[in-house]
Amino acid sequence: MGIPVFILAGLLVHFVFLVSIFDIYFSSPLVHGMTPQQTPLPPPAKRLVLFVADGLRADSLYELDGNNTSHAPYLRGILENNGSWGISHTRVPTESRPGHVALIAGFYEDVSAVAKGWKENPVEFDSVFNESKYTWSWGSPDILPMFAKGATGDHVYTFCYTAESEDFGAQDASKLDTWVFDHVKSFFNSSRSNQTLFSALNEEKVVLFMHLLGIDTNGHAHRPNSREYKENIRKVDEGVKEIASMLESFYGNDGKTAFILTSDHGMTDWGSHGAGHPSETLTPLIVWGAGVNYPQKVTSQFFEDNFLKEWKLENLKRLDVNQADIAPLMASLIGVPFPLNSVGTLPLEYLNNSAHFKAESMFTNAVQVLEQFKVSLCKTLINLALEGLSYYHTYDRLFLGLSIAMGFVGWTTYVILVIVKTHTNLTKTVQSSNKESAALLYGFTFVGMMITFFLLIQTSPWTYYIYCLLPVPVWYAVMRELHVIQNLTANLRSLPISQSLGFILISILGIEILVFSFFYRATLTVGLLVFAGWPVITQLWVQAKTTTLIWTVLCALLAVFPLMPVVGREPNIPLVIAAGLLTLLISGFSLASSCKSENKYRNNEDMKMLSIALSTYVVSNTHNSLKNKQGLPVFNQIISWTTLVSSSVLPLLSPTFLFQRLFSILLSLMATYLLLSTGYEALFPLVLSGLMFVWIHMEQEALQHYGLSLKPKVTLAVFNFAYATDITQFRQLHLDDIRRSFFFVSFWLFDPASVYCFLTVFSPFMMGGLLVLKVVIPFVLVSCAFEAVQVTTQLSSKSLFLIVLVISDIMALVSCCCTFSSNKVKQRALISHYVLVMSLTIFMMLMNGLAQLLTTKRLDLSRRTKHHAT
Repeated sequence: MGIPVFILAGLLVHFVFLVSIFDIYFSSPLVHGMTPQQTPLPPPAKRLVLFVADGLRADSLYELDGNNTSHAPYLRGILENNGSWGISHTRVPTESRPGHVALIAGFYEDVSAVAKGWKENPVEFDSVFNESKYTWSWGSPDILPMFAKGATGDHVYTFCYTAESEDFGAQDASKLDTWVFDHVKSFFNSSRSNQTLFSALNEEKVVLFMHLLGIDTNGHAHRPNSREYKENIRKVDEGVKEIASMLESFYGNDGKTAFILTSDHGMTDWGSHGAGHPSETLTPLIVWGAGVNYPQKVTSQFFEDNFLKEWKLENLKRLDVNQADIAPLMASLIGVPFPLNSVGTLPLEYLNNSAHFKAESMFTNAVQVLEQFKVSLCKTLINLALEGLSYYHTYDRLFLGLSIAMGFVGWTTYVILVIVKTHTNLTKTVQSSNKESAALLYGFTFVGMMITFFLLIQTSPWTYYIYCLLPVPVWYAVMRELHVIQNLTANLRSLPISQSLGFILISILGIEILVFSFFYRATLTVGLLVFAGWPVITQLWVQAKTTTLIWTVLCALLAVFPLMPVVGREPNIPLVIAAGLLTLLISGFSLASSCKSENKYRNNEDMKMLSIALSTYVVSNTHNSLKNKQGLPVFNQIISWTTLVSSSVLPLLSPTFLFQRLFSILLSLMATYLLLSTGYEALFPLVLSGLMFVWIHMEQEALQHYGLSLKPKVTLAVFNFAYATDITQFRQLHLDDIRRSFFFVSFWLFDPASVYCFLTVFSPFMMGGLLVLKVVIPFVLVSCAFEAVQVTTQLSSKSLFLIVLVISDIMALVSCCCTFSSNKVKQRALISHYVLVMSLTIFMMLMNGLAQLLTTKRLDLSRRTKHHAT
């Protein structure tokens, strides 16, 4: 099997392994065929007003400042005198779309929506808006259209500002909320001269939805503890007060309006959301108006947190809910059918109504009978129904998981056999008989037919056929290499038992450490400190004292980065500027060296130095501009995008000599990395690249130390990446090559967010793409260094990379087996780590191809003849 075909097959197999986890552990929460359920008694409210303050944390609303005053005095007065309050507990992912779906539709988001950027509907769903007679909504174009799109009929109306208004670099993001409040007022004023609209507004079962994005935008741009964030809360409080007063006046104080204020998600101290930190999952909930309980005085109440004391609300009953519970609460207040796919439980303590009404509401919520027992029994029925849904969704989990695990083991075994067969001297070529091959083929064909027949009987989805049939050809390929297994077993038996066991234990320990590093970053620090002592353990330091000293220092420096905070840190632009200046200094030394040697390629270095200088300037200038609320300068944006595009081309203009090409790649990518940096991580590529250069030297020393070199030692300056295609210089694999591959995988896991030099207008895919690029750059540096190691150690790129593939596959297999946990919270974390390991494996294969392109190819714009070292 040729290298391109093998890589393609490997990518396909690993893609199947990656996608399978979503079918095994995730399924759509939507089921169909139900009949809408509605409380038969008259509702307490004719209309509902829903305020969703996007990105508002519970503590930011409820806490008091140093003067014992609230950031939202009107809402504080409501919860103390007029309504009920509590905390709404959201679920991961704490993003705007899934939060609004839980609030308004009552179910937790289908994970497939992430592929739509949390904006479009992967499937249509029912909601409180759909069940209402009329819904009018104002706010963001990212949220409102998804509820109008899925509504039946023409009764959900949206009024949105432009997407360009959602600018993180804008002077005042609270203008987004002001826009909403102003347009609501204008809308009601215009209804007085529009009889049709006026009549519709006075109907029953009306919903008025105001999506307030300013707080979220200010939180991203300035952090939740900033003056801008808190001032935006005050403006929202004033806007809510004005809207409530206007509506009471418009409806003649009829007492038929219910109000709800909540949030879709919170936000961390460093201005992000999406994960499960309490600052992201705890959101405020304040309910008042028609049908809502007044504040309930209590002498004591118990919660595991200390928020009540911090917020000085110990004497007011706190009523916590799950976010999906708010949908049935809204439906009950205005008497519309509960959303069909709602999994929320009606929070009865928020209702101010008769026991009969509460019982009927719970009856609607749980579809159960018996009025006197409804309240106590329906909750049990709901829980049983949810358990049944969970069983239904996880019915095939074990079966699919075992199929994927078998495929994993088979694939990893096959790759090991390919390595042993084609890149070592441990086996002899044996030709199997035609009868044996035919019997093997017939046997596995029969197994495949039986699996297919079983899946047909089960009427399984087409993806199940892929997951269950994939192990068949993989294990067929393994069994065809049975003679390799036999020869390998015989060779292993000839080794001392202590040596074999020691190698196995060290390999298991190494892989477990790599897997453990996904949970605890400090493990990488320990691993690097062990790497620092490697030359001493192997006696390499005797023949390379200076190189060993530099290796140890750089390992220790790199070991600091995993201990630094990944998130939750303030920008440190001076560090980014320092990294840029340090890069310029290193480039200056290189340029001076090129001038001394009269290197004809030094003009390319001039271009790269200019790019580094411009990037350093743009970072500093952009930070000052945004800090002064002047937006993103157009010049800076042009320079940033130009640098990004040129960084992929400039390395190809340099010669393919090892040091020159690697240094060219570093400078080109460093310019882009600086633009994406906000603090200490700007120094990371410099330290990492320094260690990579020393690693190449150390591996050449190790090659001489073990006597594996096919030729005398030469300086790295004469090495050319073109050697990578000369098959006459390749050697067979040695046990030490497993250590080289392990080093590569370890370095891959070292990677310490900002995109404001490129854009500030909200664009999830564009921003996500730039952040992915930032993560990719260190991977490219390590992959290119690994290519250099393969050249200097006289190995084919395929042989060493196959060992890397085996290591990463074993890591993924360990992660896959760990996902079979009964603890759902722990299971979600394990699944995320499995997805990460699988993504890294696929990504590693792609980076291998990119590294070969960046190191071996050259664009000769001058059309001059190339000269290579011989």
